[in-house]
Amino acid sequence: MALKDIFSILKFRDVVQRFPGPSRNLLHYPASVGARDVHHSMHSIRSHGTTVARNHKHNWSVLLLLVIIEIILNFIHPFYRFVGKDMMSDLKYPLKDNTVPLWTVPMYAVLLPIIVFNLFYIWRRSVYDLHHSILGLLSAVLITAVLTDSIKNAVGRPRPDFFWRCFPDGKDFYDQFGNVVCHGETNEIREGHKSFPSGHASWSFAGLGFLSLYLAGKLKAFDRRGQVAKLCIVLLPLLVATLVGVSRVDDYWHHWQDVFAGGLLGLVVATICYLQFFPPPYHTNGWGPYAHFDHTDETRSTPFPVPPVNDIEMHVTQSQAARTSELVIEPSDHNSSSTLNDVEAGRM
Repeated sequence: MALKDIFSILKFRDVVQRFPGPSRNLLHYPASVGARDVHHSMHSIRSHGTTVARNHKHNWSVLLLLVIIEIILNFIHPFYRFVGKDMMSDLKYPLKDNTVPLWTVPMYAVLLPIIVFNLFYIWRRSVYDLHHSILGLLSAVLITAVLTDSIKNAVGRPRPDFFWRCFPDGKDFYDQFGNVVCHGETNEIREGHKSFPSGHASWSFAGLGFLSLYLAGKLKAFDRRGQVAKLCIVLLPLLVATLVGVSRVDDYWHHWQDVFAGGLLGLVVATICYLQFFPPPYHTNGWGPYAHFDHTDETRSTPFPVPPVNDIEMHVTQSQAARTSELVIEPSDHNSSSTLNDVEAGRM
């Protein structure tokens, strides 16, 4: 190694230690860690929330449109199908109150999962996970609601307690064709034609089914380790949804076919919406959304910015340059010449 190369290395080392910025950070992190991994380790609401929401503004617009459609569907009268006297034997169940009131459905099917999503956000600090889980949940619930009420209005199946809605005094009347002539309250009669499918069941399996898939991915329930505790946690939301469906039959608001169809509809829509944002729960990366891994891959593929040599040389002071230029070897005797020859020969 030549003597001038030794001076160049010493000069560069001194410059890097004095230079502020990313180039100096490279000296403190090993290559396996990478400064870029340290820089992008957190994706919080404060740092990335606005950007993520803006990138998905079209999805939120669609959800708003679904809300408007759902409101309109609730004002549309259902189809009044023919109900003859011989059919009334299956429609004379007593008129009862709801065991699970309607206002509680959004509480456990929407609000409860969102609370769970926020708890995982506190743990992982991933705005992608929080945003996509909420977006996927609302998509599942609203799509299910629109499909359910559309089918309700189109089918117009009478509820098991239709007789008492149509004839609250117990006196039944029929026209010349044998169809019922109801004299009950208009809202009760209209509600009596909305049996198929069950809205409670579809909403429950849409929201809680999505939560069950989310928990399966986060807990890695299908990692082939046979942990029964994780499986119980994953199945708990589905158990709650099932009990809600059973209550609809016990209250005589729905036939069992209504509950089965509503639950199946909600669970299918929840699965489809979940897979739009997350890998399958049994996948190796099932614990996070696609967007998280896409952002990570993009970050890793972006080289860490290293300042050019010209920028480094600009921070070299004039005194350092002068001191470096003064380092000149003048062979005054035989020993000096021998030392210089040894250095150039690579023995030093």
